[in-house]
Amino acid sequence: MFRKFAFLLFATALISPLSPARAASSISIAQNKVDQLRTLAAEKYEAANEMKIKIGQLQREEARLKENGNLTKFKRDQAKNALAKIAIERYKGNGLGQGFALLFSDNPTKFLSDSSTVEMIGRRYATSVRTFETYEQRLKASRLVVADKTYQVREQQRRLNSEVSSAKLALTRAEKILASLKSGDRNRLLKAERAREQKILENSKKVARNFVPDSSRGAISLKFALEQIGDIYLWGGAGPTRWDCSGLTLRAFARAGVSLPHSAAIQFNYGKSVSYKSLKPGDLVFYGKPISHVAIYIGGGKMVQAPRAGKKVEVVSFTLKFGYKPFMGAKRL
Repeated sequence: MFRKFAFLLFATALISPLSPARAASSISIAQNKVDQLRTLAAEKYEAANEMKIKIGQLQREEARLKENGNLTKFKRDQAKNALAKIAIERYKGNGLGQGFALLFSDNPTKFLSDSSTVEMIGRRYATSVRTFETYEQRLKASRLVVADKTYQVREQQRRLNSEVSSAKLALTRAEKILASLKSGDRNRLLKAERAREQKILENSKKVARNFVPDSSRGAISLKFALEQIGDIYLWGGAGPTRWDCSGLTLRAFARAGVSLPHSAAIQFNYGKSVSYKSLKPGDLVFYGKPISHVAIYIGGGKMVQAPRAGKKVEVVSFTLKFGYKPFMGAKRL
């Protein structure tokens, strides 16, 4: 019964044209969903940026541990060879037993002198045994640590692939929503989107023209970011004409001589924390839990950013909640 009723509703929807109000509502819902999915994709891509940096760090550490392990193995092998050599010397010097050798010795005094040499060889042997055992233990420990780092690299690579796949899936779903709209509705949506973005672009350029920088690092970085107004968002973009959020802040602060990693989450570990009430032009502002977006505060309640797919570098209002992402803090470099 329920299926029959649902089918009747669906059939009625097909043969009954939507009122202008309902059509506009449908387009608005589609637009919001597309925006949300594109924002989600940017969030996943930013997580992937963090994974890439962690993978690089782990790989460098893995290489260093392997190098140390090779050095330890070389020293272990040296100790092993020395041990073998001393063992042979010890056998030759004391192979028949010291008492028996002394009994038949033609020169007891010389033998006793030789016997002390054998004792010295014995001490060397014991020392070499300890050295060998030390390097053997270090080598085993080193191999365990390398194996652990290798596992961590693989795990981070798996997470990276997962984040990238999730981002691509979100963008694919957004495209499917657009494709599912009727031709007229889709054109109206795209036209409204272009008009919205054009208005944002004009306002952004106006803010950029009116900005007067001083000689501070923040102002120099901010000036660079504002010069990129209108450039397209692209995951992994760090210039010269394509940017993601952390790629833009990375290059902006590089202009002021500050080195930052290509990750919003990791950039949050840099600089001095400042409250939102104490913000100054050039401060980095962070959003998301976990952090997945970064922008640069301009002043006057505005910030510049590279937000997501389908958008360009823009100036928008600074708020304590960017979409569904909460403000997590600000840093001054």
